This record gives sequence, structure tokens and C-alpha cells, in this order.
Amino acid sequence: MTIKEVRDILRARVLCGEHLLSQEVHSACGADLMSDVLAFVKDQSVLLTGLLNPQVIRTADMMDMVCIVFVRGKLPDESMIELAKSRDIVLMCTDLRMYSACGKLYKGGLVGLEC
Repeated sequence: MTIKEVRDILRARVLCGEHLLSQEVHSACGADLMSDVLAFVKDQSVLLTGLLNPQVIRTADMMDMVCIVFVRGKLPDESMIELAKSRDIVLMCTDLRMYSACGKLYKGGLVGLEC
């Protein structure tokens, strides 16, 4: 699945990284605890979260995630957007709740990883 397809499925708005929408992603993770994300460890992933702080961007970068989707209508501030731009990470936001967003992506063919 491409990041563009993720955007379309979630009816999300792209905040930065439009030039990366054709990039392929192979799995997704929904979490508000960055310690859970660190345990996830998978390249080419989409992170869905409601947490709004710069550590989200840094964690995604460290884990080689290429896209972050903020759920529940949450919007990052400009400093977070600039940090994501500098790391070539796509940022998007959707009004969907975490459960619904994850379910739509799963139904669309983007699976999670088994522990």
C-alpha cells in the first residue's frame, strides 16, 4: 500500500511530505506510548497516534517509520512539522479515532505485525 492510499482510506489531510506519498508501506502500528512503538521495531511502517510531542517524530525516525497519522483531529505544532520535514517523515491528521483508523487500514490490506 502507498502512503497516498493510507491518506485516502483515512480521509486524512497531509501536513508535510507530499512528495513522499508514492512511497510503499507494509505495516502499521497504533500507539500513544512511545515505549510500545520502540518495542514494535519495523521498517516502512505507519504510526497512528494521538500523542502530540516532538518525541513522536524522534521515535518514528529512530524506528525508520515513514509516516505518522495523528488521530482524533489532533494537529501538531509548527516545530513538530518542521522536525518531520527535516527527517523526511510524512505527517497526516484524521478525525477518526484510533480504533476506527486502524480498522480501516487493516480492512484495506495494511496489516500489523504479530509479536
